Amino acid sequence: MKPVGTISTGVLLLLLGTAAPTNAQRDEPQEAKRPRQEQPAKNEKHRDIRQQPRDRTQQRQSAPEPRRNQSNQQQRRAQKQQQDRSTRMQQRPRQPDQNQQERAQRPAMKQPQRHEGYRASQQRQRVQQGKHREVWQQHRARDWRSEHRDWRERGGYSGYRIPDEHYRGNFGANHWFRIHTYPIEIYGGHPRFRYAGFWFGLMDPWPEYWADDWYENDDVYVVYSEDGYYLYNRRYPMDRIAITVYVD
Repeated sequence: MKPVGTISTGVLLLLLGTAAPTNAQRDEPQEAKRPRQEQPAKNEKHRDIRQQPRDRTQQRQSAPEPRRNQSNQQQRRAQKQQQDRSTRMQQRPRQPDQNQQERAQRPAMKQPQRHEGYRASQQRQRVQQGKHREVWQQHRARDWRSEHRDWRERGGYSGYRIPDEHYRGNFGANHWFRIHTYPIEIYGGHPRFRYAGFWFGLMDPWPEYWADDWYENDDVYVVYSEDGYYLYNRRYPMDRIAITVYVD
């Protein structure tokens, strides 16, 4: 009977020995799993560390906004300063230029007569039929020889030129007329008459030794010589009065 008891106890010890490691192995995976559950916290730390540089770069990118505002303010100030300067310059009284002053002090030069279509800005005054004598007497010379000047002495003729065909049919020594039968007016301080579609202005006074009524009774004609147009009186063929042609 005793050997059986010893055997039973030995068997029990062997069973317990084998059961203990198995229980230990079963318990070990549970303990090993615990640190794995703690790893996400470490990963979260790593994520925080990785996110920190990104946040810094975002801060750096957002940082220039106040600088941009400062640059806009500086531009606005510069624009204001320019506007203020321009308004000050406009408000300042302008000083006349020295060249303008010299031009104003220079004596006015006589402008030459221009070509077809030109109308001088001078007053025109039509003379009535009953006042022809008065107008012609006002333009009579005292010493025609000294007062008369031809176109060479005047610097050359620069007025309108009558076309050759029209000139040959209406002007020259063979085409005379009497002035009093045509319109007369005062233009630029000188008398002028209209004939054959043109106005002829007398630039010289008429000789004092002509008859008082020469414009009514004397035959006159218009001739173009080498230097300009002249009015001739058939009664005094050696005298000629410088005239200019207008087309208005």
